[in-house]
Amino acid sequence: MTLPHGFDLQSGQDNAHLAETRLGSEKILTGNFLNICRDTVGLPDGKHATREYVVHPGAVMIVALRDDGRVVLERQYRYPLHAVMVEFPAGKLDAGESPLACAQRELQEETGYTASEWARAGVLHPAISYSTEFIDIWFARGLKPGAQKLDAGEFLDVFSAPPDELMKACITGQVTDAKTLAGMLWLNNVLSGATTLEWRSVAQ
Repeated sequence: MTLPHGFDLQSGQDNAHLAETRLGSEKILTGNFLNICRDTVGLPDGKHATREYVVHPGAVMIVALRDDGRVVLERQYRYPLHAVMVEFPAGKLDAGESPLACAQRELQEETGYTASEWARAGVLHPAISYSTEFIDIWFARGLKPGAQKLDAGEFLDVFSAPPDELMKACITGQVTDAKTLAGMLWLNNVLSGATTLEWRSVAQ
């Protein structure tokens, strides 16, 4: 995505006066795939503070475009919210796995679809104040249906919707998942021509 000419939020900026320096670190929880750390940091004014944050391996999200113009979505129960959420397909990176390989794997496992063309749209950081998590955003097209390969204990419904209906659901608050809201922004920009993707063919 290209910013308007002359508009660069970082160019020429010296951000050293905002930086915090890690002075010490302790791991306060080790989970199955998430860790929680507490760091002591030096602040720009010379004082000290603590920062608690979740260490996350990273993830991908897939905006999968069907030939009929609809997008592939999921309904999944999210325990922390005790609610079923509408989301774009997504999943965490395995150790040593590339984002594209992860996107291909997650799309097939969760939805059954494989795609002949892929394009990376960008990256988002969904919880910058307390997590290292990043989500790589990928678009997929040339979809071919197949069988799901859900993990043990994973339950979700796969469906599709026109982009304008998904947009309405985002505006009205029916969809509140942060990554899906961001994905809808990218999708809207792609469909309007404001953003051009670089597609690559990938063997299915």
